Amino acid sequence: MREKKAQTGSAAIYGLRGKKDVSVFILHPKGRVSPLQEKQMTTILDDNVHNIAIKGTFDDCQDIVKALFADPDANKSLKLGAVNSINWARILAQIVYYFHSYFALAKASPSFKLGDKARVVVPTGNFGDVLAGYFATRMGLPTEKLVIATNENDILDRFWKTGKYEKQAEGSDQVGARETLSPAMDILVSSNFERLLWFLAYEFASKAGMDDEWSRKQASQEVTVWLSDLKTKGGFGPVYLDVLESARRTFESERVTDSQTTETIKKYYKEIGYVLDPHTAVGIAAAERSISRTGPEMPHISLSTAHPAKFASAVSAALENEAGFDFNTVLPAEFVELATKETRVTDVENSWSKVREIVIAQVESSLKH
Repeated sequence: MREKKAQTGSAAIYGLRGKKDVSVFILHPKGRVSPLQEKQMTTILDDNVHNIAIKGTFDDCQDIVKALFADPDANKSLKLGAVNSINWARILAQIVYYFHSYFALAKASPSFKLGDKARVVVPTGNFGDVLAGYFATRMGLPTEKLVIATNENDILDRFWKTGKYEKQAEGSDQVGARETLSPAMDILVSSNFERLLWFLAYEFASKAGMDDEWSRKQASQEVTVWLSDLKTKGGFGPVYLDVLESARRTFESERVTDSQTTETIKKYYKEIGYVLDPHTAVGIAAAERSISRTGPEMPHISLSTAHPAKFASAVSAALENEAGFDFNTVLPAEFVELATKETRVTDVENSWSKVREIVIAQVESSLKH
């Protein structure tokens, strides 16, 4: 089984460590996860756990995983499975807490009744979590809007604003994902966005009045063209206006900069003493903007995504001058112990074939034992 993102990586490791007949390979971009995140993953020394640091970005890790899944020889010998949101089962599990949070809101607020609508704000990079919200909405959850919160890697925000899905912003000389205070969101090509694109294209094709099989085929062909342009030209669009308007009926988007992230962390610590991690702060900043448009009468649920202790540099930079703040009070005892533990990780060039060699070799070695 393989994984790509550091916040999911440690959870996957702890869930699968020591399991018989399962080897878990965790890919993360070297130097692009926080030191504590890296420690969480690389200090687990069970024989079936293998950490691989790719000299590249999250997008590169994701491309390697997809290349392995697309390789028939690797699939035949390795029996691959994904633990991150490439795997539909992950999306399915995430749908549940949208309903849980909605019912919790109804229980906690006397003025909020079942059937009333709420907005849900989701910090996102790979579009998996917010896609679960989309499916929850299609299942009947009364969401007024899903608000996509991006950091400075704002390809999703730009799509909702312009209808164009482009790796490089127009007029920008920035190539590749920016390194930000919210590294788990430093992604340009969101794997799960293509799943939403298919449903949007299918909805558009269905308006032609043909049978369902024709609409599905048209949607698949359209998405194939879009993704081909993304791969060869670096982007596609603008998409048909009907497609964009369909996307806007369910979603809004916001772009939050590093400086705005820092200010949000400061604000909530000063006002209520709560320490936000930078990813959650992106969501909170986006939620505040959404509330300014809807007014306070529209309930908002903002998803929290990580523990602040994982992102010491971002949190400390925001709060180091705040009276009474001590980062050590944020650190759980388990995190403190990680600093002295032995680590094991393999550094690999940005090459799916080299990763395949390592995976095959380590799996074969485990089978011998």
